[in-house]
Order: sequence, then structure tokens, then C-alpha cells
Amino acid sequence: MKVLVTGGAGFIGSHVADAYLAEGLDVVVVDDLSRGAPENIPAKARFRQADMRDPSAMQTVFAEEKPDLVNHHAAQIDVRKSVSDPASDAATNILASLQLLDLAVKHGVERLVYASTGGAIYGEPAVLPADEDTPVRPLAPYGVSKHTVEHYLFVYRALHGLNYVVLRYGNVYGPRQSSKGEAGVVAIFCEQMLAGVTPTIYGDGKKTRDYVEVSDVARASVQALKFGGGEIFNIATGVPTTDYEVFDAVRTALGIPPFEPRYAPRRPGEVEHIYLNADKARRQLDWQPKLGFGEGVKRTAAWFKDQR
Repeated sequence: MKVLVTGGAGFIGSHVADAYLAEGLDVVVVDDLSRGAPENIPAKARFRQADMRDPSAMQTVFAEEKPDLVNHHAAQIDVRKSVSDPASDAATNILASLQLLDLAVKHGVERLVYASTGGAIYGEPAVLPADEDTPVRPLAPYGVSKHTVEHYLFVYRALHGLNYVVLRYGNVYGPRQSSKGEAGVVAIFCEQMLAGVTPTIYGDGKKTRDYVEVSDVARASVQALKFGGGEIFNIATGVPTTDYEVFDAVRTALGIPPFEPRYAPRRPGEVEHIYLNADKARRQLDWQPKLGFGEGVKRTAAWFKDQR
């Protein structure tokens, strides 16, 4: 079986490609390298450099590779950029995804796994943790664009028989994450502290997120090829972690003596509190997170140390 991974040179996509290779799949990575890095691409994967927004380039990839499966991770993922330029966010996350769905139908793709967001799609839920039935009320265009594709997937399954699984991620962190353009606070804090820069926390430090380590996320993409059809799953830990707790965990993992971060005003479009109920994934995907936040931050900090 051949699987095409869009965004496979990026942080999460490259780990997904690794996991698929470990399952014995034939993996093709498609990436324009605007954020992804060549060194992230697994040696055993075939690489096609192409921009998702280029219909001709993507048509060539599908025609020549003929994938059985597609894992769609390529996206504009910066919440702040989506607020400042929602049209660009929509062009990448909605229009390019629609072209991908058309190609998947045209070339007989059996199943598509779509990387969505649980951290941005629910907005500020009245009840936490948020499950898959929680009303979708995103506070930034990024959440709107990711959710819009979920609706298109439902329609394409009804009209064209395209089978799919949606994975709504919590805040993913881990080795290979970059602070440049991905807004991963664990990565940002690691890089800043190693460079002797005092990190800035936006808000009062009490904002909470649900942090899930990238190896657990990659396992969910493996399970999504085996179970579920037309289903949406939260992929998260169900544990809220504050910004200050992230700061302190990174500092401890790097072996840096205690000090305090800087604080700045909260940024528009950011959710104050979100964590997710992943019970449905446990029941139907046979998936649950294995790595706790403390151990995951230690692994991530060790990777950033090695990069220096």
C-alpha cells in the first residue's frame, strides 16, 4: 500500500511518515519546503517537492505516484497569521485542500486522514474537557479554515464515496518542532532558554492547553488507517497545562536554575482555556497517549540540546 503524506517534511508530518514506514507502507512525502526541512524527510520515503496550492504540480504527483492512501498535514498553522491575513489562510487551508480532495476522488484514493485542530476549533467551551460533540466556535480564522475542510470531507464521502478520518489534535510538541512559524511554545521556550533569552508569556501564565507528544500523534495516524470511517477524533491527553507550567518544565528539563519569565498582553484570537476528551479515540481507534508531559518535555529538551 502506498501512502502520500502532504507536509511530510514538517514537524508532525515527518513523524507520521516515519510511523507509516515502520508499518511497512510505501511512503511518498509531498512538501514545498517553505517550513519543512529536508533533513526531516525519512531516508526510505520518496520525496516530491510541490506546492499544495499548485493544481498542475499536485496532479502530476497523483498521476505518477498513484497513492492508495493520503495523509493530509500540509497547512497554514499560525493562528496569528490567520488573524492578520485570513484570505491567505483560507487559500492554503481550504482551497488547496479542496483541490486535494478532488485529486483523491479522481485517482481512486481509498482513505484520507485529515489533520485538524482541537486546540483552536472549539473556541472557549462552556464545559471542559471538550469532546467531539462540543459546539465548534473558533476564535481565529485558522480554526474556521480547518473546520471548513471537515464539512467538505463529509460531503465528498456522501457524493463520491471518499472514506476519511479526521484527527483533531491538541497542542502537539516534540523533537523536530521549530519555533519559526509553528508557534510551538515548548520549542520556543527551549530555543530561547538555550540561547540565554528570557521567554515571554502572553497573558498571566494561567492560560491552559492540552499538550500531546508527537510520537503519540503519529500512532494515531497509523490507527486511523485501520479503524474509523467518516469519523472525527480528538487526539489529546485530557490534561490542562498552564503556560507557566510549560515554562517551568522546560527550564527544569534543560537543567537551568530557577528564574522568572517576562509577561506581555494576551494576543487576539488565542483561546484562554482548552483541553480535550479523547475517550472516543480510546474506544474506536484503540489509541491513547503513552507519554506524560514531563517525560515528553525531557525528550524534546534533549533533542534541542543535540541540535546545538
